[in-house]
Amino acid sequence: MNTNNPSAPVGGNTKFKVLAAVLGAVIPVAVAVLYYFPNVFRIEGAQVKSLPAVNAVLNSLTALLLMAGYYFIRRKDIAKHRAMMGLAFLMGSLFLVSYVAYHSQVPSTTFGGQGLIRSVYYFILLTHILLAAITVALVLFTLYFALTEQFQKHRRIARWTYPIWLYVSVTGVIVYFMISPYYT
Repeated sequence: MNTNNPSAPVGGNTKFKVLAAVLGAVIPVAVAVLYYFPNVFRIEGAQVKSLPAVNAVLNSLTALLLMAGYYFIRRKDIAKHRAMMGLAFLMGSLFLVSYVAYHSQVPSTTFGGQGLIRSVYYFILLTHILLAAITVALVLFTLYFALTEQFQKHRRIARWTYPIWLYVSVTGVIVYFMISPYYT
């Protein structure tokens, strides 16, 4: 039984847990399909050239909101924490839609740097991609536990979600700045 909310159902809402697990698996697969098969969903004449810059702004805002949310929860200001995390979720969701829209229309850009910077870029990119793949499920479960007032579970998973989501948001911006000189 949920000790934080005695009226909450035991085990929470199974439908939401299944949805979070399915979305946590489907979204990374969909992004991979768009990455490896960009012509599948291409729309002739779609104007998406500015979306990488939009994505960098959305990632930057997500990172700032995550840090503000952390700041407020450390000060036990739950209302402001909730607002910041809700906005971070919104920015992250907008980013995901924009990212998918862009990569459904444009083939991936090849990094042109040489030497050590190439190794640094691919290390950042690889860790970013691997952690981004699990971030969706982590965020959804963290949000679910907060919304169902299962705060002990929320805190436990948020300890993992926060640094991973923050890392993914920040490295997304870094990857953008490193790859942007090579956009065609």
